[in-house]
Amino acid sequence: MNMITNVRIAGKGEQAVVLSHGYGGSQSTWDHVVAHLSQRYRLLLFDWNFKGAVDASKYSSFTAMADALIALIDQLNLKGTVFLGHSMSGMIGCVASVKRPDLFSHLVLIAASPRYLNSDDYEGGFERAEIDNVLSNIEFNFLAWADTFIVLVIGADDPISVEKLGTSFKSMRSEIALALAKTIFLGDMRHTLDKVEVPCTIVQVSNDFVAPVSVGRYMQSRIKGEATLEMIDSDGHFPQLTVPHKLLEILDRVMASNQTVHGVP
Repeated sequence: MNMITNVRIAGKGEQAVVLSHGYGGSQSTWDHVVAHLSQRYRLLLFDWNFKGAVDASKYSSFTAMADALIALIDQLNLKGTVFLGHSMSGMIGCVASVKRPDLFSHLVLIAASPRYLNSDDYEGGFERAEIDNVLSNIEFNFLAWADTFIVLVIGADDPISVEKLGTSFKSMRSEIALALAKTIFLGDMRHTLDKVEVPCTIVQVSNDFVAPVSVGRYMQSRIKGEATLEMIDSDGHFPQLTVPHKLLEILDRVMASNQTVHGVP
């Protein structure tokens, strides 16, 4: 069973844009931005396979996921894509770009983080006891934890988005949910940033308890290539759902700049 499912192309244009969702999500998390982007660009959407008969051990690192992403882009014969990666997919895109920089002209890293655990010289947002509590809840009480977590990352005042995310989130296979959560919350991808040469735009929400502002600033300073930090004044971890108009303002600037640099009509 493939790690990637439900592949579809939307829109048309010379520039290809890859949209890759985060933990517990699906391509539906991009619904509020697809209509706008598809007017000018060829969009590649897909779902990470969180509920199928995939060996859960494949989710023990981002390497296998990056390889699956590379294989998909190669299969469609795309080059120089603009990659939109939300949360964990931001780091998957970084890994893929190091392996195959020819496939990417720009990375847009939305609410991404290379490391969630705090240390003496790094503020990731979480202490080890907090992470251990999250992992315990995922292992033993996943659905109840998911209900609470979804409201925290979306906001209680947006029930439509809460329901949308909840549908995909709570359909995750428990083994995959736990394996991937360990990869995300216990992993340390900071060393990967040193190797990323593809130009990046880091999109940071001003009040995101999952990825605090300090993480965005750290990523900007650590990425080897050109890196720009864009701030969205809002709450939550899913700007594509909660404030899509603000995200689209940033994406329009990124796409215009990328076209100027690479001469894509």
